[in-house]
Amino acid sequence: MSQEESHGLHFLEQMNQDRIRQEMLEAGSHEKKSLNRHLDVSAEVADALALGKPVVALESTIISHGMPYPQNVKTALLVEKTIRENGAVPATIAIIGGRLKAGLSASEIEYLGKEGRKVTKASRRDLAVLVSRGADGACTVATTMIIAAMAGIKVFATGGIGGVHRGAATSMDISADLEELSRTPVMVICAGPKAILDLGLTLEYLETKGVPVIGYGTSEMPAFYSRESGFKVDYRVDTPEELAAAFRAQQELGFGGMLVTNPIPEQYAMPSQRINAAIEQALAEASAKDVRGKEITPFLLERISNLTGGDSLASNIQLVLNNARLAARTAAAL
Repeated sequence: MSQEESHGLHFLEQMNQDRIRQEMLEAGSHEKKSLNRHLDVSAEVADALALGKPVVALESTIISHGMPYPQNVKTALLVEKTIRENGAVPATIAIIGGRLKAGLSASEIEYLGKEGRKVTKASRRDLAVLVSRGADGACTVATTMIIAAMAGIKVFATGGIGGVHRGAATSMDISADLEELSRTPVMVICAGPKAILDLGLTLEYLETKGVPVIGYGTSEMPAFYSRESGFKVDYRVDTPEELAAAFRAQQELGFGGMLVTNPIPEQYAMPSQRINAAIEQALAEASAKDVRGKEITPFLLERISNLTGGDSLASNIQLVLNNARLAARTAAAL
């Protein structure tokens, strides 16, 4: 293929994506506006909330930055399907055309999946600028919590949270997810902090901020790809009903978020020695290439997937599905 033909195909693909984006924005005019003028809640999610039906929030960085296309789109739709099968309504959260979206259509998920890392990875600090510019954003754990709380969604399922990065004593690289957990009243169900982090310091930070760390069916905090970390959780809870009761009390006391760590199913867990070796190599490569800031996590996840022959990606998908099931059952018990 000539350079001119290649440029022509790229131009046509970009035109197609622009057309899809415009159609989505026009479709968004039919969504229900919330009390926040920048927020659009899908009709399905708004109706569920109005009727007191269970709703589960989902993040969108896993679509744009966490997995390659088309696996990202297939996984996002499968997670939504899993939530429906377990009695709740999914609300994937993102920013499209400057609008905060609680509940995406299949075409919007496809759009984010194809755009991939061209979409801004959006945390709290990015929201005002993205909204004012009418830009797109894929929501991190922190931003998903913010938008979920705006919409009135109490439960959020994700893969793993951000936290204190290794070497943070000098880099000061600490995810905004931890601060958001301390202030925003949403229950976050995950498979633990991402294994690329300093898990001990992450737990210390959460303790300082007063965030309860709950182990679902375990007294030991899982480490994302693995079921064990060597660190204890604050409390063990064994049923969705117990989780719901604890979170109701948390809300009544006027506190912030709650972190629930749900171990990856044993048949999909990776041996600690194998995954840690891949993490160490990926970290060394990131340091050599001076990868930092919001780019570090996507870089590490991609390299770890390559170094494990795709096994870490397969584990990632299964742990997200496991968290979605628990989140749906917990939201139904609230």
